[in-house]
Amino acid sequence: MQGLKNFLSNGRWQEAFTYYLRLRRSGVQLTDPSLFPAIVKACGQISFTHGESMHASSIRQGYDSFTSTGNSTLDFYMKWGAIGSALSVFRCMRCRDSVSWNIIVHGYLDHGDLEQGLRFFMQARVAGFEPNAGTLVLVSQAHRSLGDFVGGQKFHCLAMKAGFWAVVSLQNSLLELYCDFDMQSAHVLFDEMSERDVISWSLMVKNEEAALALELFQKMVSRVGFEPDGQIIVSVLKACADTGDYDMGRCIHGSVIYRGFECDVFAGNSLLDMYMKSCDVDCASAVFNEMPHRNNVSWNSMLSGFIHNGMHSDALTLFSNSMVHEEVSSCDEVTLVNLLQICKHFAVPMPYYCKSIHSKVLRSGFELNGFLLNSLMDAYAKCYLIELAKEIFSRLTRKDLVSWGVMIGGFSHCGLPHESIAVFREMIQAGVRPNVVIILNLVEACASSVELGRAKWAHSIAIRRGLAAEEVSVGTAIVDMYSKCGAIETSRKAFDQLHLHQKNIRSWSAMITAYGMNGQAHEALALLAEMKQHGIKPNAVTALSVLSACSHAGLVAEGLSFFRETIQDSGLEQYACVVDMLSRAGKLDIAMDLIETMPEYLKSCASASSLWGALLSSCSRSTGNTEIGVEAVSHVLELEPLNSAGYLLASSMHSARGAWGDAAKMRWLAKQRAVKVFAGQSWVYVDSREFRFAAGDGCTLQAGAGSSIVFVVEELHRCLRIVEVIGMVAV
Repeated sequence: MQGLKNFLSNGRWQEAFTYYLRLRRSGVQLTDPSLFPAIVKACGQISFTHGESMHASSIRQGYDSFTSTGNSTLDFYMKWGAIGSALSVFRCMRCRDSVSWNIIVHGYLDHGDLEQGLRFFMQARVAGFEPNAGTLVLVSQAHRSLGDFVGGQKFHCLAMKAGFWAVVSLQNSLLELYCDFDMQSAHVLFDEMSERDVISWSLMVKNEEAALALELFQKMVSRVGFEPDGQIIVSVLKACADTGDYDMGRCIHGSVIYRGFECDVFAGNSLLDMYMKSCDVDCASAVFNEMPHRNNVSWNSMLSGFIHNGMHSDALTLFSNSMVHEEVSSCDEVTLVNLLQICKHFAVPMPYYCKSIHSKVLRSGFELNGFLLNSLMDAYAKCYLIELAKEIFSRLTRKDLVSWGVMIGGFSHCGLPHESIAVFREMIQAGVRPNVVIILNLVEACASSVELGRAKWAHSIAIRRGLAAEEVSVGTAIVDMYSKCGAIETSRKAFDQLHLHQKNIRSWSAMITAYGMNGQAHEALALLAEMKQHGIKPNAVTALSVLSACSHAGLVAEGLSFFRETIQDSGLEQYACVVDMLSRAGKLDIAMDLIETMPEYLKSCASASSLWGALLSSCSRSTGNTEIGVEAVSHVLELEPLNSAGYLLASSMHSARGAWGDAAKMRWLAKQRAVKVFAGQSWVYVDSREFRFAAGDGCTLQAGAGSSIVFVVEELHRCLRIVEVIGMVAV
């Protein structure tokens, strides 16, 4: 028997069980009951069948009446997940001790049957048996998993009465419970802890607000002297990203390298997120390239980071390279959503790219993922593939608010306001209550339709939902909607209905734009002065609205005065507006001087064609300043060779001065370069029906209202010809 005891005491389970079988075959019977628990433990490490055999043997020899043997058998079945067999052993035990109760409670909790485990725990307490520290930790975790905060508080009192309060592992488990439900109580508990380990600090740093988390971390490192582990590093980096304390984040990066955490993929991902949010793309790329191991979160962090920083081409290149080198094993939903975000931000729509991602969605089995399908519909709509978006929408089994909002906004984006309004009506009929985003999309659609009746209808819906005056974004959109419908007085009423403390820079800018758009430049300037009196500084949009109003009203002096006040914050659009204002007033030389004194980085960008376009537009209306016009033509065609406006303006300029050959050359050049010319359109509403007119469109309108419109248009043209004949000037 000594050999068997040696094997068991040294943990040589297979040799111990083999030795036991040899003894059995030789007819030797175990007479020492203390050996049975050890042999059952050995079976637990080897085979479930051997354990069952030992259980049967213990029953035959009558050793199952011993509590130690019953506990070993109970523990064996629990560790192998045979809950039913374990419960049978427990119920058959004639005498149970604290070990028995700890095993049954621990087993149920460990296997996820939390409620049954807590019931056995209460039975053990009633029976007067004391749990051990490990079981108490599991009980605390069970209360947390079940969301039973009140039960957790009661358990806290019980643990203190039982004398286990000084156990750090139990304190940490309770601390985690309080962090989930009541941070104030968590702080009290944390302060009362006589001994704190890294886990204690990690829980507080992880669950505290970002700013306080950084303070706790600094206290932990400076005063206590604890070495942060990987979890604390990740939590602190997240706090740095949330608070914008990027200097602290760079210090943590140094700590990551010093402590050897650069191989930790979680720390690496947190660094990527922090650097991307700080707009330090170079550092993020360096961290990414140096990561020895990457997962989907790493790639998604880089993709979303590039998108966040407006570097959509870099995001597309990154993904393409990863697929070429097969570094991404599979795309998850987040990856595909990030890729769809890229499609929407290119100047030229990417329909084939959207379709390829759609096929990837189907191949990956994500066709039922509502979040991904909403993103796909949005991408199709932004790429003007609204029919494909509509097809996906019609197949959705469950349409949420985002789905309806995407379609309403998508039709509006594609210049189809009537379809957008129709989808909104369908949504109301389906019993779905619109939220702020959907109301904003509806208002935008009604603004695009420029029908005053529909605008009032949308306004009434916003009022009934309590959003017109309470939500400043909706109120601002309503101001803009009425101005686009030409109802400037109604627009001002909507603006005045906004509470003064609610009005932000967008609200003021929308009203100033409304005045400028409707030819009331003096009112726009007066409102600008009122805005300044309320302490609101004009932004780029406000400046553009004011300059545009001055340009169309011929208020050159006022426009230049305002421009000088805001020149430090002026961008290309503001400069282009001033050039347009000077050109309209015939001050082309001053406009040229302004262009020459502009910052070089503005003159060299592709969008600078708007500057030369303003000059060219003025030259096309007059016969003088040919030299400036020719220079403007060269710049416009160089910067935007596929924009038809430049060719048309250049042709008009040459025609105005009688250079018919040069004018024909411009038209020929546009044709050679396959430049598409889009005819301008206008429309009116008569009896709630829309009638569109396109330049050069000779089609006949419907009878009734349509024929009346044609008659009026023909009369206007006849009057213009009469005016021209008698030598009058038509304005």
